Amino acid sequence: MIPLAQPVVGAREEELVLEVLRSGRLSLGPMLARFERMFAERLGVPQASAVSSGTAGLHLAVRAAGIEPGQEVVTSPFSFVASANCVVYEGARPVFCDIDRRTLNIDPDAAAAAVGENAAGLLPVHIFGYPADLPALERIAQQRGLWIVEDACEALGARHGDGRPVGARGHQAVFAFYANKQITTGEGGMVVSEHKERIDSERNQGRAPDMGWLDHDRLGFNYRLSDVACALGVAQLERLDDLLAARSRVAARYSEALAGIEGLELPCPDEGGDVRGWFVYVVQLPQGADRDTAIKALRERGVDSKPYLPAIHLMSFYRERFGHREGEFPVAEDVARRSIALPFFPQMTESQVAEVAEALEQVVAGYATSRS
Repeated sequence: MIPLAQPVVGAREEELVLEVLRSGRLSLGPMLARFERMFAERLGVPQASAVSSGTAGLHLAVRAAGIEPGQEVVTSPFSFVASANCVVYEGARPVFCDIDRRTLNIDPDAAAAAVGENAAGLLPVHIFGYPADLPALERIAQQRGLWIVEDACEALGARHGDGRPVGARGHQAVFAFYANKQITTGEGGMVVSEHKERIDSERNQGRAPDMGWLDHDRLGFNYRLSDVACALGVAQLERLDDLLAARSRVAARYSEALAGIEGLELPCPDEGGDVRGWFVYVVQLPQGADRDTAIKALRERGVDSKPYLPAIHLMSFYRERFGHREGEFPVAEDVARRSIALPFFPQMTESQVAEVAEALEQVVAGYATSRS
């Protein structure tokens, strides 16, 4: 079976993890500060705060933005559920709007139309590592007095058309380091924020800046990232360029190998100076194809795959909590019904890509034959 994802870890990761273990400082130690400093320097921002996950980072970021119960935050329904959940955690409401058919990111026109009287912010998602249209969203935010928190959890290495890295435009931005991400700490995330003192406190149960045990001056959480995990992050950052280049090579091989499959929609190419930070390789099956049947057929051929991603507003919790229904966001719903993630990782060989392409072509052809 060709796996869906596979992290790249080696001798350098082992070396730094052992360094932490031998130091006796397993949490809130020097490796944490080293990881944060390296990440901020790589992104070209003043500071960053490591946290236990991208979800934790999003939660802390919307809190730092000033979210209040009853407010609304405009965001995408085509994302991992954490980008909406972080709003619900604070008693606010995620207001979804449809996505752009090409990029699969939030559609700025739809976002503008979704901004109501109770709107406090915008939470764009750089889906599958492709930069969202931040210039357009920034104009909306400025006109309506909204804050922006960027979900960049899938977009490390991505760049906007003006050359700036995703997450470095001055808004709060959150990255994630799960095992299938561009770099991994196993679990983990990073918040880029001007509110570092607050983020650092709230990730550590609201302890005072001097770390005094006797004064927790705000509500906090246990969102710390261990120094063991940070050691993995430091090692991964040291070879980030190589990891990103390898992902781009695999993506290029896929795009070439899959180009001839009729009806299959591939990830959009870079355009207007925007550069994707490759996270996953997601295709949309031809119209009318049964995604679940295709996934089963691929597995029978030795290829793992996965639905990527379900529409958030149609999940049972969001239907029951907010009354969502099918047909609200037709582009997002169509894309969600037909999208599958194919095996994608830096060490993937040309022969593995060819094997996946052949299997997918057989599955699509078989479906077309049965339909005819």
